[in-house]
Order: sequence, then structure tokens, then C-alpha cells
Amino acid sequence: QGQLVESGGGLVQAGGSLRLSCTASGRTLSSDAVGWFRQAPGKEREFVAGITWNGDRKYYGDFVKARFTISRDNDKNTVYLNLSYLEPEDTAVYVCAVLDNGNYSPLHWGQGTQVTVSS
Repeated sequence: QGQLVESGGGLVQAGGSLRLSCTASGRTLSSDAVGWFRQAPGKEREFVAGITWNGDRKYYGDFVKARFTISRDNDKNTVYLNLSYLEPEDTAVYVCAVLDNGNYSPLHWGQGTQVTVSS
């Protein structure tokens, strides 16, 4: 199935921005839907954003409220998640996954990247 690698996480002050990347090696993402999820200590994993294989439709978790944007560049085999107006509550490990094109269930996970937002 190849490998998914996330990057772009780090420490940012409240109100700041980050761009996360999910890049595939050993496989192509050009025919796959991709989603981002996050998990914080003491919290269950939650859906953040998803994008169809050709980028024609995007989906966001209810908490996002226009602060995050998902996009993709199939020529670079990469899906991006732009995080803006970050809050301490956004602190979590952010993980990308290949999704089933029919029901959007996760099929293959990356290792995750840590996002920490300071007050």
C-alpha cells in the first residue's frame, strides 16, 4: 500500500497558521479520496477534513468553521491542510488517511504530525 508521511506540524502561538502536508510514497493518490483526522490526549479521534480524488468536493468537521482548508496537488502526490486562527484546543496529533471513494472509511493511515498551539 506504500506509505503516507505527514509534515508541517510544530509549535505556534494562538492565532497563528500552519500548513500540513500528506505525501505518498510507493503509491499514487491521484485516484484516492484523502482525509485528515486529529487526536488529542484524553479525546477520541475526530474527523477534520476530507477531499475527493479529483478535488471537486471537500468536507469539514463541524468544529472547523472556515478556519481550515483542504486542498491537493496530484502532480506532487500531496494533500494539504491549511490551519488558520489556531487555538490551544487545536493541539493534537494530525493524521492523514486514504479513504474509500464510496463510503469514505479510512483504508490506510500515516504516522501523524504534532501540532501544538500555545496561549
